[in-house]
Amino acid sequence: MTILATSVRDFAALLKPDPDNAEGLDSWITVAREANLPHLHSFCTGLDQDRAAVNAGLTLPHHNGGTEGVNNKTKMIKRQMYGRAGFWLLRHRILLG
Repeated sequence: MTILATSVRDFAALLKPDPDNAEGLDSWITVAREANLPHLHSFCTGLDQDRAAVNAGLTLPHHNGGTEGVNNKTKMIKRQMYGRAGFWLLRHRILLG
């Protein structure tokens, strides 16, 4: 559990965009693969499958977090109102929220 907690903490430190994170990710993956944790190995395999996107996400300051937040909020409102009202009330709640 200590190795897993340390690995998660080290990966979380990589989530703040920094140009040096690409090298940090390489070393993190090496350490994670040396650990005897199958789920961590699976996560590393997923990171390797689209390495260019992962490197861009960890190194570039650009992100679409604001857009994703609005989409998530809109879908939440839609689920809350499912079957209760029409489009106009949904539109009203989105504009007020």
